[in-house]
Amino acid sequence: MKRRHWISTLATFFGVALVGLSAPAMADEAPKSIRIGWSLAKTGPNAPGGDTTLRPNYEMWVKEVNAAGGLMLKAYGKRVPIEVVEYDDRSSTEEAVRAIDRLISQDKVDLILPPWGTAVNLAVAPMLAKHGYPQLGSTALTDKAAEFAKRWPSIFFMLGSGGSYAEALMSQLDAARKAGKIGDKVAMLYVADGFGVDAATAARKAAAAHNFKLVLDKSYPVGTQDLSPLLNEVKGLSPDAFIAFSYPPDTVLISDQSRVLSFNPKIFYTGVGTQFPFFKAKYGAGAEGQMSLGGVDGDSQLIKEYFKRHKDLTGKEPDSWGSPVTYASLQVLQQSIERVGKIDRPAILREIKTGSFETVLGPIKFENQQLSGIFLVGQWQNGVFQGVGPSAIKGAKPAVIPKPVWKN
Repeated sequence: MKRRHWISTLATFFGVALVGLSAPAMADEAPKSIRIGWSLAKTGPNAPGGDTTLRPNYEMWVKEVNAAGGLMLKAYGKRVPIEVVEYDDRSSTEEAVRAIDRLISQDKVDLILPPWGTAVNLAVAPMLAKHGYPQLGSTALTDKAAEFAKRWPSIFFMLGSGGSYAEALMSQLDAARKAGKIGDKVAMLYVADGFGVDAATAARKAAAAHNFKLVLDKSYPVGTQDLSPLLNEVKGLSPDAFIAFSYPPDTVLISDQSRVLSFNPKIFYTGVGTQFPFFKAKYGAGAEGQMSLGGVDGDSQLIKEYFKRHKDLTGKEPDSWGSPVTYASLQVLQQSIERVGKIDRPAILREIKTGSFETVLGPIKFENQQLSGIFLVGQWQNGVFQGVGPSAIKGAKPAVIPKPVWKN
């Protein structure tokens, strides 16, 4: 009897001990928050892009996740809220690198959201790769995406390559030429930095492949305040299509000065900023027919719902290129974290590389750390920056060529 009592007592003790070491212990191990950091410019030439495409989406996503109780970490059986650590890189690549280093070495954040722009993303990529932080680059555009993806296994290029945009644009021009709407004269300006140089190089190659004649091919310095001399030169050449790979301040400058000079070619394509909400607000119906990178399916219910949530939560519409791609990147990150069930960066990185994800863009999956199947050419049509190319993408609409005359 004593022996049976001792065994029963021992079993009871170990049973209580095991129970005591299961659920309560797991709950105790759960982090109080998931620390996510980012560095974005609040001043300087990168500020308009970051304030339009990245920061509103980052803040919106954090707000939505925390309103739901946080990210679900199944390893602990609970949701954990996000805590944000933010720095201002002041549009300086060097300061961005220092900020990312602080986030990793001093703040010891769990995850890092990317900075704005191609040059800054490429500058911080080696450090993020070294420490195994996933970098879902939704504002990085380079023709060397495949090369960089091999060099840095943690970077993902969500906008594709510069070559793909150039080919999509020249295909649009080629179709318009075959339809008798334009000739073969193209003029090109580009900002003299990584984005502009890469984009122009790709456009040069695509133009040659499609037998277009580049009647002007010139760069201009970052921060240029007056482009009227160059635009006058372009106007004098009477091109059928004008292309400018420009940043937001330059895009406005080019658009304003072209109107003043009555420079109105049949195709008018400007770079980053054309698809931004401030552009629509500034020009209204006067933006009709202007082309740029990106675009959305204006009839998509997913896009309509995303635009509404964005405006309700941030007070303004998103842009129609990088914004939905940025929000999709956050959905990818969230789904990867929740599938892994804990903050395990190598496992999260594997999931991003191999998984399929439901996003505002529809179902997406990376191939060799690159995303394909998004609109590469868009055009303002009836107040929507509508995707027009590639034409095979669901929701694409025909481009309006020639563009309407400028309206004030």
